[in-house]
Amino acid sequence: ESYEFEGIKASPCQFGYRNKMEFSFGDEYKDGPLSLGLHKKGSTYDVLTASDCKLVHPDMTAILSSVLDFFTELGAVHYKKMQHTGYLRHLLLRRGVTSGEILVHVITTSQAEYDYPLEGKIVGIMHIINDSLSDVVQSDETRLLYGQDYFYETLLGLRFKISTFSFFQPNSLAAEVLYSIVRDYIGD
Repeated sequence: ESYEFEGIKASPCQFGYRNKMEFSFGDEYKDGPLSLGLHKKGSTYDVLTASDCKLVHPDMTAILSSVLDFFTELGAVHYKKMQHTGYLRHLLLRRGVTSGEILVHVITTSQAEYDYPLEGKIVGIMHIINDSLSDVVQSDETRLLYGQDYFYETLLGLRFKISTFSFFQPNSLAAEVLYSIVRDYIGD
């Protein structure tokens, strides 16, 4: 079969496009201050605070900074993978691009309402307990602390209900571009 390559289709949004992000609690160096962000390249231990991540909406950055400040003031400790001790594991954020609705999930071990200047609106906060030895976001137990455990996103006029572990394309606007192309090929 022959086909015509039409090139790569760009997302309408180059930056701040992700509707889901998992950040890790840790320290930037052994026994350093609490950090919250992404693992340093080549390291499964060192975590760099992602206070200027270009992949996420500024709302997510604001929440990340506030959560880090809150737990730093509390003196909370991050989970240490080798020793299997500590409390804070991950911060999972989901944000509807079209609705601006935000879900905030704090993932901790079982060992132990804020005012943010955001464009979107936080519609749910969950506390997820994870005592697994593996370094993944999963839930042994989920406690709804505030609001609801889902938000809505709209793609091509269709409304989707998205919860914490729903599979959904992390770049909503790029998905809409691709689905539009497919729809044009098959017709309405």
